[in-house]
Amino acid sequence: MTQLFRIHPENPQLRLLRAAAALLQDGGVLAAPTDTSYALLCGVDDKDGLEKLRRIRQLDSRHLMSLVCRDLSELATYARVNNTQYRLLRMATPGPFTFILHASKEVPRRIVNHPRRKTIGLRVPEHRVLQELIGCHGAPLLATTLIMPGEDEPLHDAATIQELLAGQIEGVIESGSSPGGLSTVIDLSGPVPEVQRQGLGDAAALGLQA
Repeated sequence: MTQLFRIHPENPQLRLLRAAAALLQDGGVLAAPTDTSYALLCGVDDKDGLEKLRRIRQLDSRHLMSLVCRDLSELATYARVNNTQYRLLRMATPGPFTFILHASKEVPRRIVNHPRRKTIGLRVPEHRVLQELIGCHGAPLLATTLIMPGEDEPLHDAATIQELLAGQIEGVIESGSSPGGLSTVIDLSGPVPEVQRQGLGDAAALGLQA
């Protein structure tokens, strides 16, 4: 059964957030809105949840997964950044950006997207409900944009997602509309920042060229 959680976008109901977080803590997978589109979420240490994310989207182990964080306070636990990189992250978060960073030793090997470079994606979305969900869960979440196999555009409607993924995931969060776009991906794992994908985030505002 796939539960639907209708959560107010500005005044999230704590009871519903805790119930959704409990599904994650029990090894479940959720679909939740971000400041771009919907994402599939599971716990960072949830091996079965990661496999379910990959199976639903038909992804291989090289596909970039992202850690979705409430803020930058846990950055040092999962990634290695220098002062210049950190200033850029401060400028861009929260917001519709995904940063590719060097993973720390704390990151499970199965979620780094390149075994030699050992990189991980990091997102701090500007979305009240998702931030509160992470707070209730008590740790960052592993995420991938909810794009169905064979499609180019991400999903952004809770009812459609519940119908398509009924029985495949444990819950869907409905919380107002989402823009339905993609995040801007910036690679910070090389010698200079590189915009890999121009999405809803304005790379030029960070002094970067798309």
